[in-house]
Amino acid sequence: MKSNTSKKYHTRVVTNILFSTVITCLIEVFLVANLSMLADYAVKEGSSSALFALIAGSNAAIVLLYVIIGILIFSVSFLILQEKSIRYISRISDAMENISQGDLNTTVEVIGDDEFSGMAENINKMVAEIRELMDKEREAERTKNELITNVAHDLRTPLTSIIGYLELLSAKQDMPGQLQHKYIDIAYTKAKRLEKLIEDLFGFTKLNYGKISMNVGKVDIVKLLGQLLEEAYPSFVDKNLSYELQSNVPAKVITADGNLLARLFDNLIGNAIKYGADGKRVLVRVTASEEFVTVQVINYGYVIPADELPLIFNKFYRVEHSRSTTTGGTGLGLAIAKNIVDMHGGTIDVSSGTDGTVFSVRLQVNYDVSRENFGKIGGGL
Repeated sequence: MKSNTSKKYHTRVVTNILFSTVITCLIEVFLVANLSMLADYAVKEGSSSALFALIAGSNAAIVLLYVIIGILIFSVSFLILQEKSIRYISRISDAMENISQGDLNTTVEVIGDDEFSGMAENINKMVAEIRELMDKEREAERTKNELITNVAHDLRTPLTSIIGYLELLSAKQDMPGQLQHKYIDIAYTKAKRLEKLIEDLFGFTKLNYGKISMNVGKVDIVKLLGQLLEEAYPSFVDKNLSYELQSNVPAKVITADGNLLARLFDNLIGNAIKYGADGKRVLVRVTASEEFVTVQVINYGYVIPADELPLIFNKFYRVEHSRSTTTGGTGLGLAIAKNIVDMHGGTIDVSSGTDGTVFSVRLQVNYDVSRENFGKIGGGL
């Protein structure tokens, strides 16, 4: 590419030199022929002009004059031919100076299809890439600050409660056993919530910085979902919820990371339990074909507003309803779920209405895992 650009530039310069030379020669021939003819005529007519006498004599001074005129004509014609390129180079130079001073909104208009337009295009591309890198850097800094703020707030609340109840237990040695048991139970519940928050935080950090590698194998998705629902049975009982697993096949083996899928669907089921308590039922539906398997986790509780659905998988995002003490979390669960789906080359969508809130995960049955997919970070995180 560099060699080709240099060749184009040299070709253009040589072409302009040839044009200037031809123009100079034509003008010189015209001047020499006509001035000599005019001088000879004037001398024959008896003109006493010294200039005509010099021209007619064609001495060294006149030859030198012709040479000087030729040089001037060549220089002017060459500059005229190069003027467009010179102005374009000046524009490129000004743009580079602005960029060097930090103005990354500078662009150079791409004119024509030559070496200078290629240079302008490369400068615009470079500026766009630098701007993108700076935006990513700002986003990373913003995310870091947001992470610190959110985590500090979310961890402080249960930790303050734990410390408060433990101080009460420590200060009152003669506290009735029933009240002691109640305070211990509250402190334990808060500690478990704190553990979950920390687990989400570490999970997000590992996924966000590519610290997790995929251990891909064969996973029976129907069996996995059945096990996860059974493990969540105490939570269903606690929320007075029933659950059902529906599948169009008795078993479906897919290529995936079983641990990551377990975390993905555990997050979705946990989310359905937290926000579906009003609906009294959670439905998990599996629809499998030869190439794809779709898993829908449906709850019939809180309806997510339509304007919040596009934001639901953003990190730290929580709908207003989820900010209560009974359901609030770090806002990382669904972001982690989307990340895991992206790592598997799948898709995740959500819809919400009076007929239920539906999280749909679509995965390939035979996912072609290559080395570059290990630890791949999906969109949104």
